Amino acid sequence: MDYLGNLFVVAAPSGAGKSSLVRALLELDKQVAPSVSHTTRPPRGQEVHGREYYFVSNETFDQMVEQGSFLEWAMVHGNRYGTSKATIEQRIAQGGDVVLEIDFQGAMQVKTIFPNAILIFILPPSWEELRSRLERRDEDSAEVIELRLKNAADEMAHAQQFDFVIINELFERALFDLKAIVHAQRLKFVAQRNARSDTFAALNIP
Repeated sequence: MDYLGNLFVVAAPSGAGKSSLVRALLELDKQVAPSVSHTTRPPRGQEVHGREYYFVSNETFDQMVEQGSFLEWAMVHGNRYGTSKATIEQRIAQGGDVVLEIDFQGAMQVKTIFPNAILIFILPPSWEELRSRLERRDEDSAEVIELRLKNAADEMAHAQQFDFVIINELFERALFDLKAIVHAQRLKFVAQRNARSDTFAALNIP
């Protein structure tokens, strides 16, 4: 099924800057709405239930899996994350754009259900910089950081399966690249015809 809106799926290894880039995009482009995932992990820092994530118990998550509520769900670093299918489908069917932050496993699952989803992978400029960013966050133990780096190697091996790749070396440049991808999708023929139907009709373009 073709939808009027776009579903942008952004994945990256932990520490590559995915969340910061998506947050900056949302501040600049009010036509894009975030997809808020459900997770079994506890909140970090200033995270708020219903804003960054819906924080739920393992029991609630199990019930949602059984009910088929998730577009996708995956185990990441020992916690589960899931995306509500109905919420995304409703918005893009009405012509809105949605950006979904997810791991690569989830991105592959989303693509099978929404073939028109635009997959974007964020890479760090180097292993040294990735480790430095994880350490600067000062949120994880040394053991957890090593686990995240190990997982990053597995995740980045799947970058070739994505439509676009952004290297987050300079934040401003990476954000420009992300905005460019979003804008380009809105200039596709079908998107323009839907957005500017009067103009197309006046020009006798079917």
